[in-house]
Amino acid sequence: MSGSLAGFLQVGLLILALAVCYRPLGDYMARVVTSDKDWRVEKAIYRTMGVDARADMRWSVYLRSMLAFSALSVLFVYGFERLQGHLFLSNGMPGVTPDTAWNTAASFTTNTNWQNYSGETTMGYLTQMSGLTVQNFVSGAVGIAVAIAMVRGFVRSRTDRLGNFWVDLTRIVIRIALPLSVIGGLVLVAGGAVDNFTATHVIHTVTGSSQNMVGGPVASQEVIKEMFNNGGGFYNANSAHPFENPNPFTDWFEVFLILLVPFSLCRTFGRMVKDNRQGYAILSVMAIFWIASVSLVSFFEHQGAGIAAKAAGAAMEGKNVAFGIPGSSLFAASTTVTSTGAVNSFHDSFTPFGGGMVLFNIMTGEVAPGGVGAGLYGILILAVITVFVGGLMVGRTPEYLGKKIRPTEMKYAALYMLTMPTIVLVFAGLSLAFKVPRSVILNPGPHGLSEIMYAYASMANNNGSAFAGLGTAATWYQVTGGIVMLLGRFVPEIFALGLAGSLARQQSTPASAGTMPTHKPLFVGMVLGVVIIIVGLTFFPALALGPFAEGLH
Repeated sequence: MSGSLAGFLQVGLLILALAVCYRPLGDYMARVVTSDKDWRVEKAIYRTMGVDARADMRWSVYLRSMLAFSALSVLFVYGFERLQGHLFLSNGMPGVTPDTAWNTAASFTTNTNWQNYSGETTMGYLTQMSGLTVQNFVSGAVGIAVAIAMVRGFVRSRTDRLGNFWVDLTRIVIRIALPLSVIGGLVLVAGGAVDNFTATHVIHTVTGSSQNMVGGPVASQEVIKEMFNNGGGFYNANSAHPFENPNPFTDWFEVFLILLVPFSLCRTFGRMVKDNRQGYAILSVMAIFWIASVSLVSFFEHQGAGIAAKAAGAAMEGKNVAFGIPGSSLFAASTTVTSTGAVNSFHDSFTPFGGGMVLFNIMTGEVAPGGVGAGLYGILILAVITVFVGGLMVGRTPEYLGKKIRPTEMKYAALYMLTMPTIVLVFAGLSLAFKVPRSVILNPGPHGLSEIMYAYASMANNNGSAFAGLGTAATWYQVTGGIVMLLGRFVPEIFALGLAGSLARQQSTPASAGTMPTHKPLFVGMVLGVVIIIVGLTFFPALALGPFAEGLH
């Protein structure tokens, strides 16, 4: 089967599977976050935590609860890593060094899952399960909770209440994440992914050398790693490792898991605002961007660059031959338009323009469809900016979903959009200015610049994938990386919740003849334009000096 045909079949089947799940899963998630009934297990959790499940929180209280929970999560994971040598199921692993423990704790708490270590030689089984995998569940749930709180800002009128963070978090984990993880985990095990407590085995090869083979609870971590857009691999090779991703079917299924919840949340949004057309409009923006990204990455990787790539018919260096160009391009595009960070090939080995495209995906803020929850509240803020621009064109106060977009709302939206570029450009600039971080750039020139930009864009956008070729295990990148991940996650969420609170205090305004329709193709096109223009104006110089310069050399 030709590569092009295989690529079309994979994408076609993926679109079909996502379309089948879109309505039932989206409707189910809407019922979960709007129901006034609690399950018994949830009531028990509320009693244990001392939570009043009927208390409705102001946006500032919702924010403080979220930040407090995340701060405790960082401390919990850090302590787990430092003490793992004294815990059972450590598999002989000593405690993690302070800088790596800090970076990893910040990484998994922020849903980034950036890794400066090899999982199979650094983390014991208990640390993987009780430290990292738990964060895979709850960090993704935090993102969805913030998105739901923001949607409530559009739905509610003349109130300063956005729901209960603890109720949202508990329901998302118990009613959404756990059931889907059980089903998905069984599919991965059936497909060949390992899931056991086997200790390290020393295998003697036919050449007389030896190799350590590590099993572990892999499939149960892999499913939530993909489904809640985490990306942290049990093994250093991530989803290129045959124990995590054994064959082309599991590769396709992992991409399906990556896209399932973010796309379906558009339906949840439509149900909550009582206008499914609004959900389809947001879905259209996300789908167009995703399809364009898959197409462009695949095109550039099939073109190749250099004599060897042209002779092979494609750029296969750094790719798993079982997946080829179609599977690698689909996976790379899907993980970088979301905040997943998982890889089945190495982006550093992509062609300059193919690598530039996945870097561009991350720089958009990963809103197509973006991370679980983060993509939805990110695209809604872009929609707010779009209607503001449209309002300026016709000379009237812009409105979105019955709420006026006033200076207060635009300040929150503008601060949200400025946060990520500021973090990325400041820390990338510092890394180029100082001798120590500059000394671990293994590929000087345009490619080295791309590696630094990719690293900080990935961390600030809570993606977690890497370009490699950069010594990010150095203390500078460990420490600053943790800071960047925390700022990149929580500062935008502060502004998102502030915007939601401001919207909720307004009274809903009925649509009039001058109201811009936000469910039609014109609006979809305008949102796409706003995304491209914002990224182009912000990051074009860095892209021009990095991947563009390398590709045109």
